[in-house]
Amino acid sequence: MDEQIREIFYSDDYESFYSMLNVRQQEKYDYVEHIIKTQRIVNSKFIKKIEGSEFYEARISVGSDEYRTIVFAINASNFVDCSQVLFLNSFLKKDKKQYKKEVRKAEKLIEKYLED
Repeated sequence: MDEQIREIFYSDDYESFYSMLNVRQQEKYDYVEHIIKTQRIVNSKFIKKIEGSEFYEARISVGSDEYRTIVFAINASNFVDCSQVLFLNSFLKKDKKQYKKEVRKAEKLIEKYLED
């Protein structure tokens, strides 16, 4: 069994999205989560910094569909050094304009998370 490097926390918004996925989609999400949990340096195929923000995106491909989950490194200024991440919100990628809307949503979710 792989050693766990990171702990993942989930927002209600993310959990709601995940619960609506079919089994194949959930398996792909679970695979990417396993990589995030067990690899110190994660290939940019699976996690990437979102330019102009404090967030990262987890990248999940299922067939021709591209899903993205906005991720926040809780206890470090960058993803590689963190041991705790928060999955904020997830969406089916349609175009680049969508990112601004999803990042704003993530900012609101992180504010709520920090209040609690």
